[in-house]
Amino acid sequence: MINVRFKTLMLLFVLVALATGCTNTDLRRSEMNTLIPSRAADDSLAFDPAPVVVLASQAPARLVVDAPLPQQLATGYVVLRYRTENLRILPVYGPAALAILPRIGHLHITVDDGPWHWLDASGEPISINALLPGPHKVLIELEDPTHKLIDSATVAFEIPPRLAAHH
Repeated sequence: MINVRFKTLMLLFVLVALATGCTNTDLRRSEMNTLIPSRAADDSLAFDPAPVVVLASQAPARLVVDAPLPQQLATGYVVLRYRTENLRILPVYGPAALAILPRIGHLHITVDDGPWHWLDASGEPISINALLPGPHKVLIELEDPTHKLIDSATVAFEIPPRLAAHH
């Protein structure tokens, strides 16, 4: 019986071969070796721990936010791409969710020091539309499932003046 890892690697190999236009079924062994993970000195595979394995400890969670996409800023539309390290963004809340490993969380987003924020647990880029021309800032807070602050980032940018439409 062929094990699951081998089946997965073979499927990946076939998909890469198809994507690169390779139609020859007699693929070279050297090409296949680039898809098979190398073994470490202790003969274990050189992969990070599987997400199904309980981790004894985790590195601190971190939030990294890119600058807004400049082409959209010219129209008053802000797109902020971000990533989290050592935390998955999921819409799961409450004290019991603190026990989930690897850890999970969500974002709180505040625009221009406003008195309110919104919660985002989509994992998608942050989109803000119809901002007026001028300077703005967005505070993005990485929160645990009980809304406790883990990390934050502030992104400052300026929406350029829009040219008046000529008739």
